[in-house]
Amino acid sequence: MTKLKPSLVILAAGMASRYGGNKQIESFGPSGEIIMEYSIFDAIKAGFGRVIFIIREEFAESFKASIEPKLAGKIELDYVYQSLDKFSGGMQISAARTKPFGTQHALLCTKDVLDAPFAVINADDFYGYDAFKQAHDFLTTEAGDGKYACVGYELKNTLSDHGSVTRGEINVSDAGNIVGITERKEISKIEGRAIVKDGSSLIELPLDTKVSMNFFCFTPEFVNWSEAEYIKFLIANADNLKAEFLIPEVADQLINAGKGVVKMIPTHAKWFGVTFKEDASIVKAQLQELTKAGVYPVDLWN
Repeated sequence: MTKLKPSLVILAAGMASRYGGNKQIESFGPSGEIIMEYSIFDAIKAGFGRVIFIIREEFAESFKASIEPKLAGKIELDYVYQSLDKFSGGMQISAARTKPFGTQHALLCTKDVLDAPFAVINADDFYGYDAFKQAHDFLTTEAGDGKYACVGYELKNTLSDHGSVTRGEINVSDAGNIVGITERKEISKIEGRAIVKDGSSLIELPLDTKVSMNFFCFTPEFVNWSEAEYIKFLIANADNLKAEFLIPEVADQLINAGKGVVKMIPTHAKWFGVTFKEDASIVKAQLQELTKAGVYPVDLWN
């Protein structure tokens, strides 16, 4: 058990190549809120004490200008910058590489500022209050000594009508611990079914399959452990300009190496997010609905 309030780490350094814009600071709520503000609102309500944003340094000024006036005095704020050179162990990174090295590398960039158990989420996903409440409860009562968790969503609630998505398919033991996370990189919604490419074949996944939406609960020890794994990744992918070091895959490596256990926390909270430009109008409508229902105030911070 820890006396420190958990932190919320927000992954906001992605390039959003499929979306075609900086969706991390685009307005979606009725009073101009960006999506991550709803996550922060829910996290504060659940008892989190600090937010650590992972961003790219080149848009730090505009990012801070959009978020700090609203959150000043409400929760502690910190920033770290993801860049290709960080934690590379002196290895030469190809000049042709422009894409960030993925979500676990982003998380590794928080190594020197983490001081408490934490949850990590995507900036452009809406997760729902129940997920944050359950994460907070886990982080303050169970996390530590190699015990981590992942909030699992039903696949049917995470698909886009506008293109394929990547999801971490969760396999769970009878004890409720994750025995593997399979990264499915091209899942399409076709006539109400979830179809995924598996090599040269197409297979159908059950709609109630539990998937990772990058909502994990860790302690700093997990990040420390991943540093050596990152060096192995860089060596193995020296000539691969698109390879990514991803949280679900590293969590899977940890499980298989016997270095810890990852509990699955199921939630019925409604998830939605913005992958493609066409998703934006749907997200705005869903946030409007939640506001009308009284789940959130019209203006989150006033």
